[in-house]
Amino acid sequence: MSMEQILKARQERIDTLHEIQRERAALLVIDMQRGFLEPGAALEVPPGRELIPCIKRLIDCCREISVPVIFTEFVYSSALPCLRGDPFGPEHLPSEAGKPTGFGYPSDNCLVGEEGMNSPDTISELAPARDELVVRAHAYDKFYDTNLDYALRSRDIRYLIITGIMADICVNCTLLSASTREYRVTAVTDAIATLWPNILEACFDIWKRKFARLRTTEEVITELGKE
Repeated sequence: MSMEQILKARQERIDTLHEIQRERAALLVIDMQRGFLEPGAALEVPPGRELIPCIKRLIDCCREISVPVIFTEFVYSSALPCLRGDPFGPEHLPSEAGKPTGFGYPSDNCLVGEEGMNSPDTISELAPARDELVVRAHAYDKFYDTNLDYALRSRDIRYLIITGIMADICVNCTLLSASTREYRVTAVTDAIATLWPNILEACFDIWKRKFARLRTTEEVITELGKE
């Protein structure tokens, strides 16, 4: 077989094993938070706002057919002074009166208890329902030191549909962690974003090689509709 034929056969095998079984699937909405999506937030990700319609469609579809929807939120707390704040995310550190705020400065971004544009809460357009799980994590990997894996396994979930921001940080860490735990991951290409288009494409290229399959919102909704 030629290299092209080998890769084609492998992709077909990946697609077969990752085809969503909706009775064992869940939708993961990663970090669609005010602190990342509100205009003027210290760590604003403008491309993330473009995902809202696609993610909303997926949420509505999953709710209609009883596929669990799980939200994650990155949070920071001074009581847990991890590297995600200093040195990698100074914007998450508490602001200081009279000193500059914004990108590169302590700004209360996603600080526990913060309100306003830097709040860690999921945006209102995608607000979790009362009975939906919200996983708050102090790490980029939403499986690390949280109840996410326990929540999935307790419902016998093996297929994850992943959406959210940022592709190269929290989405990437969580997707790789899910694959390591033997979840069969579908990454929704028009429902994932980061600040840099070339980095987004690099993430897609890496994921499809060894960790997940790629699908659009429309393709996932069509697949979920199959009996």
